Amino acid sequence: MSGCLAPRLSILFVVFASMMLTLTFVVPVRAASLAPSHPVSFELDVQPILTAHGCNSGACHGKQRGQNGFQLSLLGFDSDFDFSALAQQSRGRRVTITAPSSSLLVQKATAQMPHGGGRRIEPDSNAYHTLVDWIAQGVPRRIADEPSLDRVVLAESEFSLAPNQQAELSVIAHYSDGSSRDVTELATYLANDAAVVQADASGHLTAGPLPGETAVMVRYMNHISVANVNIPRTDPLPDGFYEERPRANFIDDLVFQKLDALEIQISPPASDAVFLRRVYTDVIGRLPTSERAKRFLESNAADKRAELVDEILNQPEYADHWANLWADLLRPNPYRVGIKAVLNYDNWIRQQFRDNVPYDQFASGLITAQGSTWRNGAVTLYRDRRSPDEIATLISQLFLGIRLECAKCHHHPFEKWSQRDFYSFAAFFAKVDRKGVGLSPPISGGEEIVFNSERGEVKHPVTGQVLDPRPLFGSVDESIENNPRQALSQWMTSTENEYFAKVHVNRIWALLMGRGLVDPVDDLRSTNPPSNPALLDALAQHFQDSGYDQKELIRLIVLSNAYATGSQPNATNKTDRLNYSRHYRQRLRAEILVDAVTAVTETSETFTALPPESRANQIWTHRVDSMFLDTFGRPNENQDPPCERISDSSVTQTLHLMNSRDIDRRIRSDSSRAARLSAAEIPATEIVDELYLATFSRQPSIEERRYAASLIEKSGDDRRNVIEDIMWAMLNSPEFILQN
Repeated sequence: MSGCLAPRLSILFVVFASMMLTLTFVVPVRAASLAPSHPVSFELDVQPILTAHGCNSGACHGKQRGQNGFQLSLLGFDSDFDFSALAQQSRGRRVTITAPSSSLLVQKATAQMPHGGGRRIEPDSNAYHTLVDWIAQGVPRRIADEPSLDRVVLAESEFSLAPNQQAELSVIAHYSDGSSRDVTELATYLANDAAVVQADASGHLTAGPLPGETAVMVRYMNHISVANVNIPRTDPLPDGFYEERPRANFIDDLVFQKLDALEIQISPPASDAVFLRRVYTDVIGRLPTSERAKRFLESNAADKRAELVDEILNQPEYADHWANLWADLLRPNPYRVGIKAVLNYDNWIRQQFRDNVPYDQFASGLITAQGSTWRNGAVTLYRDRRSPDEIATLISQLFLGIRLECAKCHHHPFEKWSQRDFYSFAAFFAKVDRKGVGLSPPISGGEEIVFNSERGEVKHPVTGQVLDPRPLFGSVDESIENNPRQALSQWMTSTENEYFAKVHVNRIWALLMGRGLVDPVDDLRSTNPPSNPALLDALAQHFQDSGYDQKELIRLIVLSNAYATGSQPNATNKTDRLNYSRHYRQRLRAEILVDAVTAVTETSETFTALPPESRANQIWTHRVDSMFLDTFGRPNENQDPPCERISDSSVTQTLHLMNSRDIDRRIRSDSSRAARLSAAEIPATEIVDELYLATFSRQPSIEERRYAASLIEKSGDDRRNVIEDIMWAMLNSPEFILQN
């Protein structure tokens, strides 16, 4: 047996060796057959494919914990992480160099194997062959002399389309070695308003059926470009329409220029009565008295509007109104930071507006604040926000209009900010230190001292590297680097920092005009462009030139003809919500409404923790109970600032005005306006006139006067009840609730 077995083993060995030689010979032939004409780069070729097909999106493998054990960095912001996940993790099972087309990466993406995300890449497509080629080359991390991506530009970024017209975007990537390539197929597209224009995955634009304008975000590997699309009206305006319109200042020039280009006709000017009520509620947060309204309406002075604006800007209510607006952005929960600290904070804010402190000094006072929470209210900012990352998100949003929150965990999906940018900015607050009792909710009653420490650092959450304070762009004065917050304040308020002025003028513009040039007002980014960039630039420059004088900015805006436009739409501007071709109606702020009810009824209001007859805009904490304020949109006291109010009307608000026992009590009070007027021996027409002047800041029309006076004249002994019913009806009318 052994003699027979030996020849058989020899034969088997020869056959096996022959097979091995054959196998080792086949592998290079197979690889050579798949070899591409040029080397494939992981960063420049592979990652763009994964991004373009949504593999690393937040809904797929780009979310925080990945998908089914496979995680990629969101939108490809971390190339090293993604390479490791594909080529090295799980013992490299996702790629098979000896059989590239059989790799798990390729099989899943093309749905040749079950895949929760479905088919993302078509077999035999360019993307498919690029992936296969990369794997066949041995999945290199980098190729020889690999350039880096410098920028991405659009061949055309401004489009003026007719309704339903189509156009094509062309995206060109430029690299550090001077080369460029067309990456239109690998870019992603998102229109800010899909009703105006739609952008498909290939960069194909299709205009909607109606006039409008929007921006289309184009993203390619964390580089962003924006295409602006306008769809003007097809019916032209009469020749010279805007040349004949009067202009008060440069605001009108720039607003009219944009409207002229869009063939939109501006609405007629608002009446004196509408302007009066509008400017009072906008600038000082209350209604004019009936006597003041009558005097203004009867005046024939050519400059009476300018005189009115100068008068109300110097009223004491100005400080309370604007401090109340800023309280939404700054005011913390008193149960968290302490009642005394919040009261001091509120007093500090109000004093800034009483003194008309320039805005740059106001911001600097907050950013550099130190001392006792019982003596310097501004330091309450640092009692509430206690870590550098918390402070950084608030400061950047309020004073730069840059929302950095996304960059805390990953590269910002709609901007250029990275994690390094975020934590380098947060490092400005690393040396903020405190001594005292700290926080002890729900009381937190103790004093705390905020000061600049010599120690403190911020580390990158991924690399662990200690980061030096670094602004988001530009540079800081290194001579004061031992005081990082002072350096940050100087950089932020510098006239070279255009974000600082822009975000504030945009916020003021939104409060006065009903919508910001950028919306949301504190989200300034390339993918959220202003509706009128030239106007925003001009307003910011004017604000800087005025020494950051807020009163001067308000005066400029409210005396423009654009501000004084009526709210009634015409055939050309009824769909316009971006270009201020008419005044955009908005519901009066909760505090203005409750004070207006008090003023119209001539009754007094009492709020907890405030002196008698205080106004609602003097409330220093949202913890003060008021069902009316809560119903009409006062922020929840547990919300973190900055708080955004919802200005929409609701059924609850309507029902509250109709059924509120408090409002009914005020109307029927023996000390109310209705009681005083019913007891006065004056004609019914005078009663009606006073009610209209007090409630709507205007005289009644002939028909309104005749009808209301007839009800009073026929009432007999029921005169007071009829006047009360008329007042109740007026308080429940849209004209009272809305600012026209």
